[in-house]
Amino acid sequence: MTAIRAWAAAILSLIASGCLSATPKTAETSAARIVAYEPYGAKAVEPRNVWVWLPPDYEESNDRYPVIYMHDGQNLFDAEKANFGVEWEIDETMERLIAAGEIRPAIIVGVASSQKRFEEYMPKKAAIGDTVETGVANYPVFKTADLIADRYLAFLVDELKPEIDAGFRTLPGAEDTFVFGSSMGGLISAYAVSEYPDVFSAAACISTHWPADDGAAIDYFARAFPAPGRHRFYFDYGTATLDSLYEPHQLRMDAVMHGRGYRRGGDWVTRKFDGAEHNERSWAQRAEHPLKFLLGAPN
Repeated sequence: MTAIRAWAAAILSLIASGCLSATPKTAETSAARIVAYEPYGAKAVEPRNVWVWLPPDYEESNDRYPVIYMHDGQNLFDAEKANFGVEWEIDETMERLIAAGEIRPAIIVGVASSQKRFEEYMPKKAAIGDTVETGVANYPVFKTADLIADRYLAFLVDELKPEIDAGFRTLPGAEDTFVFGSSMGGLISAYAVSEYPDVFSAAACISTHWPADDGAAIDYFARAFPAPGRHRFYFDYGTATLDSLYEPHQLRMDAVMHGRGYRRGGDWVTRKFDGAEHNERSWAQRAEHPLKFLLGAPN
């Protein structure tokens, strides 16, 4: 029964959801703090909660910081807000890595998913027909016309990012602006760099749900990914529950990366985690790897 419950949770995670003019709430997490906009009044998509995690030295310094935009923001910092009662512990992991000198301090912007999670995270330009299958047996089929990933990215780029840059001490250039997500969030993260290469320079895509629409996103990225040189991609996958489906698709994507001229171990990394499941607990356990990839070590 444990394996069955794990599969069920993994499948539900594909679709389940959980303006800065809104009055923010501030919560202390150790020496860091989280500024919460509940909700942020988005226009291109449904309003949703946004949480801005500020690094421990933010108040004491005048430094500017790189920014990571993370999807499914409700799952990042607080188990009580998380869809399945388990958080990624991103705040604890960031503090630990910063204190150890393993990454640059950064701002994390957690953007909550909505009830239209699949529609917002499935790249519409990758769809190859009038309908899109999730890639999971006996799960709903979506109409391509209902996909709104382009609107979601427009919200991030045209609404949210300008206000984050105006309201916080960010490094606003593409070289310091990243995107990070899991499962369908991995797809929309890769899509963000593909569609806005002058805004985002790197994406972390963990347990990417490549089977959606029979891997159509892989074929699209083979055509649309930016040329190597100024962009970086991190991919990973587990081998249990829903992640057990991913290796053949990830190998196809690896071939795309090689064909596009990306250098494995340089501007592109793919990691396999044996036994890792498709859930927040597994992602929390290995979050340090994509964070190190995105943020690197301080100079």
